[in-house]
Amino acid sequence: MRSLIRFIGISRVLMRYRLDSLILSTPLLKSFKPLLYLIPWHYFPVKQYTRGERIRLALEELGPIFIKFGQTLSTRRDLLPDDIGDELAKLQDSCPAFDSAEAKHMIEQSLGDSTERLFKQFDQTPLASASIAQVHTAITHDGDAVVIKVVRPNIDQTIKRDVALMYALARLISKHSMSEKVRPLEIVAEFESIILNELDMLNEANNAAQLRQNFQNSNLLYVPKVFWDLCSENVLTTERIYGTPVGDIAQLKADNVDLKRLAEEGVIIFFTQVFKHNFFHADMHPGNIFIGADGNYIGVDFGIMGTLDETDKDFLADIFLAFFNQDYHGVASAYIESGWASASTDVVAFEKAIGRICEPMFEKPLGEISFGQVLMDLMAEAKNFDITVQPQLLLLDKTLLNIEGLGRQLYPQLDLWATAKPFLEDLVKEKYSMKNTFEKLKEQAPQLLKDIPELPALIVSALKKVDKMKDISGLYAQQTDSIVKQLKDNANKQTSAVFAGALIILSGVLATNALWLASSVSAVIGLVFWFKSR
Repeated sequence: MRSLIRFIGISRVLMRYRLDSLILSTPLLKSFKPLLYLIPWHYFPVKQYTRGERIRLALEELGPIFIKFGQTLSTRRDLLPDDIGDELAKLQDSCPAFDSAEAKHMIEQSLGDSTERLFKQFDQTPLASASIAQVHTAITHDGDAVVIKVVRPNIDQTIKRDVALMYALARLISKHSMSEKVRPLEIVAEFESIILNELDMLNEANNAAQLRQNFQNSNLLYVPKVFWDLCSENVLTTERIYGTPVGDIAQLKADNVDLKRLAEEGVIIFFTQVFKHNFFHADMHPGNIFIGADGNYIGVDFGIMGTLDETDKDFLADIFLAFFNQDYHGVASAYIESGWASASTDVVAFEKAIGRICEPMFEKPLGEISFGQVLMDLMAEAKNFDITVQPQLLLLDKTLLNIEGLGRQLYPQLDLWATAKPFLEDLVKEKYSMKNTFEKLKEQAPQLLKDIPELPALIVSALKKVDKMKDISGLYAQQTDSIVKQLKDNANKQTSAVFAGALIILSGVLATNALWLASSVSAVIGLVFWFKSR
């Protein structure tokens, strides 16, 4: 019954902003569009808003969960028209505060004691209130100023109710062919995962602690300290920070902050997180970034974090370096070699499409090219060729667009490429370094040692296949002598390649066990077979 009442309420808001006509204009429901003329309010005038503005205003009126959904959807710019994506990016995650006495009771219940005993001083007036949680300030008995973030009461039930309605709508859309590109069920599932993670304050505490540790010996970014004894699943207590919002340019100028340095360091912080730490703050909009009295960055709100593995890092380095070298074959190869392409992907056509996208960009000075936009356009084109783009890269691109926008707001002449290039070059050098090669061999040594006893059997099997190939060549005696000779040469080369591979792997295993002489002998013999196989 409550879900039905909620559905009626949602329908009323959609109609108020004429989203009913927008929805009925989609391919899925366009056959029902004549029904609009039977609805009385269709003939009443309405304020002139763009479709992006209508969607944003409707989400704001529908409440915090839908605001959060709009914010999450804004990160999927590969699925949205630009006008809608730009409006969704303006959504502000704020809403009226809930009862302070209830917040106090929840903190006490969650932490197992009264606020009078837990804190030297506790302010019942909220400092801020958002869709998921509310923030209060306090002072600990040790004299530390802290902020206490407490999850809204019954928010989990609200989320489950609204997400259930979103799934119902997504299932309806997924029955239409348009869903192949929009993937509505995937979007709702992604949103559900993000918002449920944000409900767990211990998860955010861990994120904050990890990021603080990563920048412990750096002056680039300050991350507030977590007070673990004052944290629970529903309550997060961190050091209170003081600073100027990064978007307040006038105040920063009044404080004589070097905006050029600030813009460049913001980019360095981002690339350091991505390429050095493999762990990045994925919600770095201006509301979550402050500038301290020393002119350095301070970060808050660690509910959404992104992680990259070595494959993701290699992909990003390869794609950006290939792009800036105007090597469009290299860009296409990075996507194909990532393993995300399907059997139906036309590689040649994809390479030509990349050229069409990238060529106009190089008509601008290098410093004016948007990294985020390049990545976004390439991802959007990849989808047209049935190449799946990983969610963590979409999250990274959304963050990169935020960082670029912020950096150029601070300093319009910001050259992102000059800042990013050293990171990408270092990553490529590290990828192909001897040290990295031996580290990988060391990691794989247990498996290699396990597989070594099977090598003789594999070699015998390979030799049998070679013999079969020779037998097959006899069956086709009518073919020319040159073709038969080529088959025999190929068979011999395959044999040599098998021996070369086995001996080089054995050399690596022996090296990881410090058997240097045996390793060297094995490597030399392996190289002899390798040259023989060429």
